[in-house]
Order: sequence, then C-alpha cells, then structure tokens
Amino acid sequence: MRLGSGAFAASCVVIEVLGVAVFLRGFFPVSVRSASRVRPLPPAPEPAAGTNSNWTQLPPPLFKKVVIMLVDGLRGDFVFGSKGVQFMPYTTYLIEKGFTHSFIAEAKPPTVTLPRIKALMTGSIPGFIDAVMNFNSPILLEDNLIGQAKTAGKRIIFYGDDTWIKLFPKHFVEYDGTTSFFVSDFREVDDNITRHLDNVLKREDWDMLILHYLGLDHIGHVTGPHSPLVGPKLKEMDYILKKIHISLLSKEREASLPHLLVLCGDHGMSETGGHGASSVEEVSTPLVLISSAFQRKSGNFQPPKHVQQTDLAATLAVGLGLPIPKNSVGSLLFPVVEGATMREQLRFLHLNSVQLSRLLQENVPMFEKDPGYQQFKVSEKLHGNWIKLYLEGNNSEVLLNLGRKVLKQYLNALKTLSMSLSKQVAQYDMYSMMVGTVIVLENQAASSSSWSGLDLLILFGTLGHVLSLGASSFIEEEHQTWYFLINTLCLALGHEMCRNHFLGKDFDHNLTMEGDFQKDTEKILQYKNDHVDVPEYNKTHKLPSSLELPESYEKWLGLASPWFILICCRLLRSLNQTGVQWAHRPDFGHWLTSSDHKAALSVLASLSLVMIFILVQRRCSPVSKVAMALGLLGIYCYRAAFGNVFLPWQRDNKDISKGIIEARFVYVFVLGILFTGTKDLLKSQVISTDVSIKSRGLWEIYSGLVLLAALLLRPHNLPILVFSLLIQAVMAKCIWKPLKHDAAQITIMHYWFGQAFFYFQGNSNNLATLDVSAGFVGLDHYVEVPAMFLTAFATYIGPILWAIHLLSFLSSENTSRNSAMGHACFCYAVICSIPVSAYIILVTSLRYHLFIWSVFSPKLLYEGMHLLLTATICVFFTAMDQTKLIKP
Repeated sequence: MRLGSGAFAASCVVIEVLGVAVFLRGFFPVSVRSASRVRPLPPAPEPAAGTNSNWTQLPPPLFKKVVIMLVDGLRGDFVFGSKGVQFMPYTTYLIEKGFTHSFIAEAKPPTVTLPRIKALMTGSIPGFIDAVMNFNSPILLEDNLIGQAKTAGKRIIFYGDDTWIKLFPKHFVEYDGTTSFFVSDFREVDDNITRHLDNVLKREDWDMLILHYLGLDHIGHVTGPHSPLVGPKLKEMDYILKKIHISLLSKEREASLPHLLVLCGDHGMSETGGHGASSVEEVSTPLVLISSAFQRKSGNFQPPKHVQQTDLAATLAVGLGLPIPKNSVGSLLFPVVEGATMREQLRFLHLNSVQLSRLLQENVPMFEKDPGYQQFKVSEKLHGNWIKLYLEGNNSEVLLNLGRKVLKQYLNALKTLSMSLSKQVAQYDMYSMMVGTVIVLENQAASSSSWSGLDLLILFGTLGHVLSLGASSFIEEEHQTWYFLINTLCLALGHEMCRNHFLGKDFDHNLTMEGDFQKDTEKILQYKNDHVDVPEYNKTHKLPSSLELPESYEKWLGLASPWFILICCRLLRSLNQTGVQWAHRPDFGHWLTSSDHKAALSVLASLSLVMIFILVQRRCSPVSKVAMALGLLGIYCYRAAFGNVFLPWQRDNKDISKGIIEARFVYVFVLGILFTGTKDLLKSQVISTDVSIKSRGLWEIYSGLVLLAALLLRPHNLPILVFSLLIQAVMAKCIWKPLKHDAAQITIMHYWFGQAFFYFQGNSNNLATLDVSAGFVGLDHYVEVPAMFLTAFATYIGPILWAIHLLSFLSSENTSRNSAMGHACFCYAVICSIPVSAYIILVTSLRYHLFIWSVFSPKLLYEGMHLLLTATICVFFTAMDQTKLIKP
C-alpha cells in the first residue's frame, strides 16, 4: 500500500524529533570539571623561597556555626531598594550600621532553582540543560561544600525546598522538605520551616543550618513582584532573620569563634514574576554576610559591590576550614577574611589561586599563556619572597608594603582566572551536533521534495521569519514578527475579499468572459483534491458587473471580517507585554490583576466564560453542552476560591479553599467531554463512510481542550481564548468557505495564528515567561507527569487549539474521498520543520556568540518542544486521515 503524504510527513517529523534530541545532547555543554575522580588533593603548601613551609594543612575555621537563609526569588532590590527599607527594617539596619558585608551576587542563566543551588554549593556554573532537569533533581555527585562538610564531621540540618534533599540525600542529620512546585501555596511552605526554628536555635548539636524559604517565589509566579502580598512576606523574612541573628549573638558569649549568618537568594524575579532568563531583575540577588567578626560600619552607606554567585562556595569553604570544591570557578570574597593576619590572608588567597589554576590546567590546553595563570605565578613568587622576609623576622615597612602588593596581585589573578574558567563553560559535543543536524536536514530535504507552492505572501512570510532567527534582537522580539505577519495576512485577505466580490472591475466587459472563465474552471478542477469544498462551476455562471454591490448580508460580513480580525488582534496585543524591550511597560493585564480592579476582572472573566460557552456549544452533543456549562461554572468557582475573582454571595472576600476541589470538579467534565469525542472517533473508524461522526468527535475533543485551556489560563487571559474562538468562527464562515482556499493555505493560516496566539498569551522565547503555576492546578502535591503535561499544554495553548481546529474544520468540510487532510498534515509538518532545520544551523555557527545562553539557547529549547508537539499533532492528523482506506 502506498504511503500517503500525511503519513510520510508524520514519519519525517518523528525522525526529525530524534535528530533534534541528538543535537541538543551535543549542544548543551557540561561545565568545566576537574579530571580527578579521587578525593580532594592535599592542600598546597605555603610558598617559600627555597624552603618548605610548615603551613601544609588547611587553615583553621573562621566561624563556629553557619546559618544559610536562602529566600527563593529574592531580588536584589527587595533588600537594597525601597522595599527593603519599608519591609525589612532590621536587615536594612544591619546592612547600614551592623557587622555585615553586603553584595549583589550575579546568578548566571538559567535562573532556576536547581542550577542555582549547584552554583552556590559547588562554585561551578551548571549547564543550561539543568533548567530542564529542574523538575527532577538528580543526586549531586560533583565535589561540593555540603559533601566536604559532612566528610569533615560537621552536622548539617536542613529545612525547606526538597530539591536539596534530592541533591544531597544522605548528608543531613535532620531535615524536613517541602515541594517547591506547588506554587499556589504562599504560607504553609514557609511555616513548615519556621516551626522548627525555636527548637533548633536552642540546641548546640549542629554546625550548619540551611533554610530555603519558598513563599516569596510562589507569590511572584502567581501575582508578580509588585503584588501587595510581597510586602508582608518580606516582613516575615525580616522577622525570621532577626530571630536567628539574636540567637546566634547570644550563643557567641560561650563560643570560641564567631558565628556567620548568610542571607541570599538563588535567583531574582522578572517584572512578570517568573524567572529563568538573564534580565537584570532575574540575575541580581542579594548576598548579605552577617557576623560579629566583621568590623562595624561607620559613615555613609556604600552601594553593595557586584560579585559572582559562584564566589560563595569558596568563601564558605575558607570560613569553615574546608577544602574549596575542586570544580569551583569562584573567587574568595576578600572582605570576609580582612580581619585575619597578613599571613593568613595570603594563605587563603594562595589556596584559592592554586585550586583555580589546577582547574584551568585540566580544561585549557594552552593554560601557560592564560593571563590569569601568568598572574598567579607572579603572585606565588612574590608570596614566597614575603614568606622569606617574614620568617627572617623582618617587621619593617618593607614587609607590610610587599604584603599589600602580594594581596593585590593575588586578587587580580583570582579575578582573571575566574573569568577564564567561566568562558570555558561552552564545551560542545560537535559529533552529536553534526549527527543531529544531518538527520534533521535529510528529513527536511525528503519532506520538501513534493511540497506544492503557496502564494507570495505565505512564501516570503515564512522565509522572512526563518531568516530573522539569525539575530538575537529578532528572537527576543519574535512576537513582533508574528503580529506583522498576521496583520499583513488580514490585509491580503481583505484585498482578496474585495476582488472576489467586485471581480468585474478587473476585466473589460467588451471581452468575452467565456474563455477566461473556462480557464479558471480548469485551474480549480486541477487542484480540486487539494481544496476545501470546491463547488462545481458551469458555463452559465455569471460574474457580477462592475457596478454591482454585494446585496446579501453574508457578503457584507465577509468584507468586514478581515478588518474585524485586525481589530481583535490589536486589542490582544495590549493585553500582555512580552519580549524584552517593552516587557517592563504596563499593560492591560497588569491593570486587571491589580487588587484595586478585582471587580473589573471578575466581570471580564464572567463574560469570557459565557462567550466561550456560546462559541463552543454550537456543535456539541446535548450531554457535552451540559458538561461544558458546568465545567465553565467550576472554573469561575476555582478562580474565586483562589482569590482572583469575586463570588456574588461571598462578600467577605475570604478564600473558600486552595481551589483543589473546584479544579478537580472541572477535570471531571474535561475528561467526560474528551471521552465522548474519543468514542465518536473510534466509532468513525468502524463506520468510515459516516463523516459526520468523525467531525463531531473531533469537535468534542476540541471542546474538551478549550475547557481545559480556560481552566489553566490566568483569569485576565480568558479574553485571549474568546478571541481565538471568535476569529476561528469568523474565518471559517466568512473567509475560507467563500474564497475556496485550498488545504495548504488554510493550514498556513492556522499555523500563523497559532504562533501569534502563543505570544498574545504573554509567552516569549524567555524561560521567565513560562507559567509553571499552571502545572499544579488541582494538585495538592507535586506529581511529575501531570505537572509537566499541564505546563506544556498551558504554554502552547494557542498552537495546539489552532491545530485541532484545523483538523476539525477540514473534517467537517470534506468528503472522505478528499485528500485535503493528508495535504494539510504534510504542509503543517513542513512549515514547522523549516524553522527548526534552519535554527540548529544558526546556533551551531553562533555557538560562541555573546548571547548564546541568554537568547539563542532558550529559543532552541522552545523550538525542540514545539517540534515534539508538531510530531504528536501530525501523528493525530494521520490517524484521522482515512483517505488511505479508500480505493480509487
């Protein structure tokens, strides 16, 4: 049996997914690592001029106890800005007047929790692919601070994000973990940590206490950084820090060494509340080191110095008297050790320099020529000269000046070595990249060999979009490309509608119309199998004269429909700002989500849900209509329970619950509608001649997915779903049918609008716009598979719904003998595959580009996921295409 075009395209896309997976395996690098798999090497001896120093062991610890208070999503300006002054008064007092050293610690992208914890505890820069692994944290086998502390016999207690427990499963003598992914929980995740504090702070049987608070990050994900909930949460964190600090100060009276309290964040928070990318708000995190060992500040407050987040691992290792993790690329925060003697300060800097130089030797072939290595050798030589003078008992000004010179030289060497190692993070597996590229390109060439031509707009629009992917600014603002394309498409459709209704203006009526019309008829019949519902023409057909106007309501509606769609698209653009350049500007979505406009959001959500029912129920079965109505009612109750909208009978504005029961109530109706549609589809496979059964089944599935989308979308985004349904209805009734567009053109239009609605929703090629809260609707704890499925569906609601609508439209408008569905599947596969094929070539050539990790890599992940969804859709297309079952 000959393989149809749809099945062939689906097979090619599935193979292309494999090729992209192989390419991703080679593209996303592994950070620089030490080649040594044995235990850490003994500490380097102190450099001396011709003699061996007796300082061959690690220096003693500087602090007895260390408390790390990590507040997830804590932005730098939350502590050092106006919010810190207003909501964190005790912390602000310590920073300005107390015994602290304050920094802005820069986190490298991806700014998500798992790689940030690795960076804090190992000092290394985790690979970008850790952003994907963030949902399933593996055991950390790399040399790290927690492992070093456990080996040294230190007792570690942990409370908070269970990512730590997964990374360090046997390292804590006591722990209590909470899942970080249940983002609708603002209080209990933090209360579960704080309830242990009073007991732990009274005890002496621990050396390290790690607290990872999650509530602030959850507030950001759900309501944004400017939510009224942020202030009370910062006050809560300030109170906890005060409690810990006072307790540590009271214990120092009996301790031989001072204690250290560290306040830090794993990453920041974008202006929309997400994180994962490289905006200033996401990478800027506060790092406040508090200890009585530091000199009390006096005079005017100085802005915090910018350092790297990876510097904390080396600093804590020195402070605890532990070896610096061998893969660390960070440098010691020198203010922490300024209170030590000159010899101790030089010893600390020398150990850090030796560790970085060893890592450089193992990862850079020509390490001798590296400026940092050369500076290190000079520093070590000067250090040896200083030791020689010191051992000779020289206490003159010469010794002091030489010591200061060696300190400065070491600090410059550390900075240069750290920068050199950070640049080595991109170690590509070129073999895997080339194999993946070959697989993708071979399938692309095979799939495009029989692709039928499209009109100039579609052709140049597609090529223009592909070419734009070579510029970082076009990737950051890709939404503008799609907005331009659909606006241009609407203008072209408007011109085509006018030409269709006023065709007589383009012809000379003195000429015979018979021959021209015969040519048009032959052309239409030539592509009959590729068109949707092509009517039979005859020679008695009459064209309207140049003076005739369309008299029917349908024609006037058709003329107005492209302009109506343009207006809808313009309204949608103002709902969510996205991209980079204008993302900070206020939009209608921010206005709606403000607590001052909750009533307006309630009214808009109600009207949107009513409109969704009106637009969807028209082709549903009676049972599905009831299920749809109850499901939409449940969605409003879910949002009311969550506190987003008002209930008419709920005047006190108290939350009924976390919305779990209401969301599960909606899931029941979603599954019921999907079951009804699947049953009709299976029935259509038996009664293959009854096209109406298959068409009804596809619409039922489409309706179930619409209901699921309405549940997962933020309430202010419900109008996007309404406009999507409305535009689909208008185009199906007023454009595609009257203009007799072929299957390929209709497919391209669906794809373009699906992409535009992806950005209308507020998405971008930035990981920070990924709405992870949608993955936990109706869940009371983290369940990996449902959470990942819901997050993916919520992210790609636009492309998925437009693709399913395409399938439903083609099924309802064609007879079973028509091959339009197969051609649509073929065209859809090609139009999705071309950008991926071009993009993997672009990122290969641009792999050393300045923005490769902040711009090009996130886009690559989005493209890979989109291709996987495309493969799934094409397989579904093929399953619905029954052309292959009918003999000619």
